[in-house]
Amino acid sequence: MQSGVTGNHALTAFPPVLVENKLTPAVFLDKDGSLIEDVPYNVDPAHLRFTSGAVEGVRMLAEAGFPIVLVTNQPGLTTGRFTRAQFAVLQKALTDKLEAESGVALAGVYVCPHAPDPSGLAPCLCRKPAPGLLRQAAMAHRYDLSRSWMIGDILDDIEAGRRAGCRTILLDVGNETIWRISPLRMPHYRCASLFEAAKVIVAEAATDGAIHGAPVFPAEPA
Repeated sequence: MQSGVTGNHALTAFPPVLVENKLTPAVFLDKDGSLIEDVPYNVDPAHLRFTSGAVEGVRMLAEAGFPIVLVTNQPGLTTGRFTRAQFAVLQKALTDKLEAESGVALAGVYVCPHAPDPSGLAPCLCRKPAPGLLRQAAMAHRYDLSRSWMIGDILDDIEAGRRAGCRTILLDVGNETIWRISPLRMPHYRCASLFEAAKVIVAEAATDGAIHGAPVFPAEPA
């Protein structure tokens, strides 16, 4: 297992895996607030809790043949909230716990360590809403982004997915609070849990991509 942070490149926790010479669809999944409960800057495995329906959703997606790739922003690596060694311990605990409870091994974990730029400029090419993590994984694993999905709990996840060419699902669980709206930030679907999102993806896969769904977006909160 390799890890490291160099320049604007994401920290990659799993070696690339090539699937013959074919492009395959994948499911890209946000970590905090989507797969696990969001505990800010947590690196203590004792605080790991899967979100409602996450284990069942991951299992359903894997049984349908989708590789599952975790893509996550972790600015605490740059700001000194925790070290790479501490995060590596958490990551191993998370992947082990997920495999134990769902029977599913993640196909990859891609991490952006960079903090937001105070000026508002993009600090790198990998921090979501930039699509760099998804594109890096697609190149390494030969994923077909046009047939892949991005699932996340905030609109930065949706924008990253759309910019990469994926279909997108917003987990409508109350974690998005700003609602900065643009065409790139409109999810194809909204779901109440990862299990519900998995059902949408599997249903579309069963129709061989015939159903793409119209973008659905909530009214902007008052």
